[in-house]
This record gives sequence, C-alpha cells and structure tokens, in this order.
Amino acid sequence: MSTNRQYELVYVLTPESTDEQVAEMHTAIEQIVQRFTGTLDKTDNWGRRKLAYEIGHHREGIYVVETITGSGELMKEIDRRLRVLDQVIRHLVVRVDEELRVAERTRDARKATQARRRTARGLPAEPQPGEGRGDNMDQDDDRGDRYDRGDRYDRGDRYEVQR
Repeated sequence: MSTNRQYELVYVLTPESTDEQVAEMHTAIEQIVQRFTGTLDKTDNWGRRKLAYEIGHHREGIYVVETITGSGELMKEIDRRLRVLDQVIRHLVVRVDEELRVAERTRDARKATQARRRTARGLPAEPQPGEGRGDNMDQDDDRGDRYDRGDRYDRGDRYEVQR
C-alpha cells in the first residue's frame, strides 16, 4: 500500500558547507524523490542560523526545509541516506497532511456551528455580502458577542472609581 502523503523534511547542514554543497544535497534528495515517483513541492533555504544548543561542536548550521509528496518508502530512503552523511548535523521528517486534514475538519465544524447559531437567531445560514464588521469579512459571525460577562467595573475593588 503506497499512498502518497505530504511530508516536510528539515535538515541542518554544517556551517562550513558551501552553496554548491547545499545545492548538491538538494539535487541528491530531488533524485531520490524522482526515483520513488514522488514530487518535490517546495524548497526553502533558510540559510545560516544559530542552533538552539551545540550539536557536535557546531553552534550554527544551514537550515533547509523541503515539502515532499510521496510514499512512506520514499521517506524511509531519504531518512536512511541523511543519517550516513557527515555534512548533515540533524534532520527531521514530519507528516503534514494529517494536520491539514484536522484543520479542514475544524474549519468545517466551525462553519456548521456558525450556520446553526445564525438560523437559531432567524438569520440565513450563510452571511450575506456586506453583512460584516467592517474589514473583517472572513471572521465568524458569532465571535465577540458575549454580553453575559457584564461590565468590567462591577468586579468589586479591582477598579477604583475616582470622584
């Protein structure tokens, strides 16, 4: 079962690495991705950054982030290859398609709740054009309408009323 999923690969190269070596690392990963019939969606070179802690006598590293769509076998091969390279200080592979699916489910649930609240108030389920609070047209309709808290000045001695 080889389902294509979306992964994010972050690797940190030694600070002594030249731009040519960074480009060679990118092309090596690109070749692996092509061999396993995956796609390299996006590459982002963050450049030289300070590490959070010292790793193998290195205080800095060159960060590269790549978004890859492919199978688990592809990511196992990339992981295996990056482990044996001395040029790579650290690397991390994270599956991001599950996070995107959770965010989509949350967005759908929020829209359903908004529609239910709007119909309970006698409004159409979907907001109409021009029915918003100024520039925030994409905000949910029911946010910020919590009148049940009362005035802030009714909390006793927290606020002094000056006369």
